[in-house]
Amino acid sequence: MANRVVVTICGEDYTFVAEESTSYMQKVGAYVGDKMNDILNSAKVGRTDAAVLTAANIADELFKAQAASEQLRSQIKGYLDEAGKAQAEVSELKREVFRLQQKLDGRNRG
Repeated sequence: MANRVVVTICGEDYTFVAEESTSYMQKVGAYVGDKMNDILNSAKVGRTDAAVLTAANIADELFKAQAASEQLRSQIKGYLDEAGKAQAEVSELKREVFRLQQKLDGRNRG
């Protein structure tokens, strides 16, 4: 069921409707509001331009986070591949130890 929450961003009230929790939506609204306020306080731009710049900055953060996430996924895949190779090597070494034990046992009986 969708939750509805009123969030104030730069003095304007907006109603968010989403499946996420009320606290999450408040957090999102506060984040956007803080980003917009940073731009409004640091640049001589109007609210519309501040909104566009805020959206561009948040999109930039998103793309960088996605790239970092993909890099971590790639590293993890590499680690899993290495672990699989190591596991195969351990299995082969165990078989070799078993063969050598069998060979040694055969010599000791003879």
